[in-house]
Amino acid sequence: MNPSAELPNVDRWLLLIALVLIIIIAVKMIAFIVTLFLMSVILTMLALPALNWLKDRGLSHFQAVIIVTGIGILILLGFVFFTMLSFNALVSDIPRYQDDLNMRLRDITTLLNTYGISISRQQPSFNLGDIMSVGISSLMSAAEAMEFLFFVGVTTLFLLLDAPRIGRILQVRFGKDSETMRKLSCMIGYVIDFIVVRTETNFVHGLLFGGFLGIIGVHGAILWGVLTFLLGYIPFIGLIIAAIPAIFFAWLQYGLPGAFAVIAAVCVLNLLVENPIYSYLAARKFEMPALVIIISVIFWGWLLGLVGMLFSIPFTLLLLLLFEMMDELRWINMAMGVSHLFEDPKKGKPGCTGSEPE
Repeated sequence: MNPSAELPNVDRWLLLIALVLIIIIAVKMIAFIVTLFLMSVILTMLALPALNWLKDRGLSHFQAVIIVTGIGILILLGFVFFTMLSFNALVSDIPRYQDDLNMRLRDITTLLNTYGISISRQQPSFNLGDIMSVGISSLMSAAEAMEFLFFVGVTTLFLLLDAPRIGRILQVRFGKDSETMRKLSCMIGYVIDFIVVRTETNFVHGLLFGGFLGIIGVHGAILWGVLTFLLGYIPFIGLIIAAIPAIFFAWLQYGLPGAFAVIAAVCVLNLLVENPIYSYLAARKFEMPALVIIISVIFWGWLLGLVGMLFSIPFTLLLLLLFEMMDELRWINMAMGVSHLFEDPKKGKPGCTGSEPE
């Protein structure tokens, strides 16, 4: 047998599958580093338009990077401050919430007894403090979170400082007007568009939802608004998960009428805030099949945890870009129905309608 002969197609596919599985396992083992780097890349792409805007007004690249970094730090500090303030207030009032919970459980037991249903001879008891401690322990500790954010910030800073050199290297490697550079610029534009519009939507949604909860007096309104802002990045299920704690505390304070009021507010906000934004995105030809989005959330959530779920769409866009730039894997985009994202609008086809960075 000629050793230079190509392997049969079946063997090549088996080797490819084995290689992919090895890569996935390796990424899982160093998930912290991979998540840190991917978040830094996305934040760098998100900061590029602001960076170019400042440079167009006469600032040097270094000055623009410092200003953008300073604004980002201020936003993060404000976000952390309000979140911790609301969280501490919530934790300090756990005994009162426990009394409200016991009262609601007694009401449920009494109601069931009137219909001849007896769930227990003894009053059911749930320790709200234990439940919250389990939820808190499943998340990153404050020290780990601050360490992660610190390294993300440092990596993003150096990526921003090195952005011009990286751009020149890519242009020399692939050619300034090459098809590869066009697709790269196209996908960066999509990532920027998605994060900007999603952030604007989440901010409006979180502000309105938190404001509504504050008006009706639900405890922890600021925290539930912040949670809505964060989990809104998770497609389909994020806003539902964010609404559950608010519905629970509304039920504790006001019973079923309070819970139904919050549920109604969630439905109204989804209709008024979510649908127009996604219609706007669809008008920009940013369309991905729902099945691809769901699988992306599951896959990135399993691989990188909560951060993977929050940034599942940007991470998927970067992966689709990798597929598109490799002839052997381009068929995957066609099979998933996302190849239109890379089509050249100059040829009368959709695609690349996002904000392309300079």
